[in-house]
Amino acid sequence: MKRLLGLVGALALVTADVSAADLPNQIAWTAYDVGSSGYGQAIAIGAALKNKKGITLRVLPGKNDVSRLVPLREGKVDFSAFGIGGFHAMEGTQVFGMRDWGPQPIRLLAMSKSDACNTILLADDKGMRTFHDLKGKRLPLVRGAPALNEIVYAFLRFADLTWDDVEVVEFGGNAASLDGIVEGQVDGAAAVTTSGFATKIAASPRGLYHAPVPHDDEEGWARLRAIGPWFLKATCREGAGIIKPYEGANYPYPILIAYPEKDEEMVYQMTSVLFELFPEYRDAAPGASGWALERQALDWVMSFHAGAIRYYREQGMWTEEHQAMQDERLAREKVLLDAWEAYRASPEDQFEKGWMKARAEALSDAGLEPIWTEW
Repeated sequence: MKRLLGLVGALALVTADVSAADLPNQIAWTAYDVGSSGYGQAIAIGAALKNKKGITLRVLPGKNDVSRLVPLREGKVDFSAFGIGGFHAMEGTQVFGMRDWGPQPIRLLAMSKSDACNTILLADDKGMRTFHDLKGKRLPLVRGAPALNEIVYAFLRFADLTWDDVEVVEFGGNAASLDGIVEGQVDGAAAVTTSGFATKIAASPRGLYHAPVPHDDEEGWARLRAIGPWFLKATCREGAGIIKPYEGANYPYPILIAYPEKDEEMVYQMTSVLFELFPEYRDAAPGASGWALERQALDWVMSFHAGAIRYYREQGMWTEEHQAMQDERLAREKVLLDAWEAYRASPEDQFEKGWMKARAEALSDAGLEPIWTEW
């Protein structure tokens, strides 16, 4: 009996240790609007967490980058299924160059890099077949969403166009801008090809067309990457209205992010369970196949959380080269954060204009590329 009680006690200790390492019973994320590909993938992951782990994932949709990042910054959610606006947040540009923001030291856990593409969804009834055909057309500018606006502008630049070449229509959110295609308010809007909005537009009377981004157009790609250095050449295979694969552009979306102070163990467990449960949700939402472990781009443009690095190192994926890239990214982050603190101590009357100058000078003085000197 003593031996049995001792065994039970030991098992209880082991169970307690395992439970302590597990994720909490309820986790909260922010994500893009309902109907977006990012939201759909978050819901699919949540269903797998509930079915296999008994964990409830609350997904709070946000209409723009600010509304998704505020709850994360304030600690009201644990993680965010974000877009490339995270890069602007890191850089302290666009809306994140305003007085209340500045460079944000956010960190990656994992990403979805699917066979979908990020693009401007084009209304088929306008006869547009290349991005050059956007000249004179109506395009959205989403307030508080620099990432979406940069996507639109990047494809305009690919075609050697600017905002001056199109008619700009302002919207308060991503969903409204995409519904604007169906409602005849605009002729195109930024989205991933697997989003629910792409399906909705394809089924509408206006129809949907996907313009290619020819990979041999090096001048066009140079202009595009000058605006969006995160873009990768990709073959677009997945999404509404895609009849056959075509040459396009892509970047990881969504990306799961946290702030560096987020508990390392929780980040490690969240990263681990994403890949453990991958077979359960990979086919549950368009684009969800991009979360595969082998599709993680550890050499991408954003910094990783220490808890995630621990996981990738255990998998034999995190190399010395990846660590060197991480160190370079963190060094850049320090330059930006130091420049922000110095500038805020004695800001100019035109705060944002002054920050643009201070930011560019700090990066240039450190031998780094500012990417943007104004916005």
